[in-house]
Amino acid sequence: MKAGWRRRRLTFIKPATTSRGALRERDCWFLRLDDGRSGLAIGEAAPLPGLSVDDRGDFEDRLDQLCSEITRNPEQGVDASAFPSLAFALETARRGMVRGSGPLFPSPFTDGREGIPINGLIWMASRRDMQGQIRDKLAQGFRCIKIKIGALDFEEELALLHALRRTASARELEIRVDANGAFAASRALERLKRLAELEIHSIEQPIAAGQWRTMAELIQRSPLPIALDEELIGVTGRREKTELLDTLKPAHLVLKPTLLGGLAASEEWIELAGDRGVGWWVTSALESNLALGVLAQWVATLGSGCYQGLGTGLLYRDNLPSPLHIQNGRLFYEPEFDWRVYREWID
Repeated sequence: MKAGWRRRRLTFIKPATTSRGALRERDCWFLRLDDGRSGLAIGEAAPLPGLSVDDRGDFEDRLDQLCSEITRNPEQGVDASAFPSLAFALETARRGMVRGSGPLFPSPFTDGREGIPINGLIWMASRRDMQGQIRDKLAQGFRCIKIKIGALDFEEELALLHALRRTASARELEIRVDANGAFAASRALERLKRLAELEIHSIEQPIAAGQWRTMAELIQRSPLPIALDEELIGVTGRREKTELLDTLKPAHLVLKPTLLGGLAASEEWIELAGDRGVGWWVTSALESNLALGVLAQWVATLGSGCYQGLGTGLLYRDNLPSPLHIQNGRLFYEPEFDWRVYREWID
């Protein structure tokens, strides 16, 4: 077995803006496994700057070490748990070695017969720009709109949401908002009450992660269901996950496998959430189309009936080819897609 890696830089068509700031480009690392028989398998590691646990200076050193360990002894288990995106890359690349050149998770979705319902994501921008994004998503048939908030004046964001709600009732259009931890704890409850008047489905991470006591109280008192996102990052062991769920008692979890340590780690969250009646959905984290394709395949096997936070990588001007397309607010897979194009692209 030979293991190696290559880094590629992707450029955003427009800055991807949240309350944490704006990204104009981002790096993705591609782990390559080659056993000389079944060909090349690739897994993507894409730590998100400023958010991922493994957004650190020794990332490539650990990647070099990981490749050396795999090449030296491919049968030995490799611990990548301290680097969640590397764990995801290794997990999916190894599955690729077993599956070969076809889909990693065959299903009616990869046969092209079923689509995954997804939310239409509205990025932070000027109010006029966001209104344009919303019009486009509604015209494209999305029945769930997710709006990132926390960068504009809150009254301006409320006006935007009021205008959107006037176009359709909660039965006709699900609205989610994502604050990315932007609300001050002292003002969060009052803002959640005002958002709840609009029949918002849920809000993701209203206050910054790490304030367990404050978050637990906010969840208990909020008239608006709260979904945890950044709060899950860095929580790895089953005992720690259980403690978080039992302490905070959220309504929903937002699962980003590249930030949480991979698919198996995310499935453990799903199991624990199911035991407690906690909802969940999966969201991508600005990965390239390689990882997006894998995530979509995996999600299609999970049996979730709610809207997922997936897409086709259209934010980038220089992304990889994609097997995915969107039709009427649902994500579909092209069954004739040839995964060997990724080998050529990475080489």
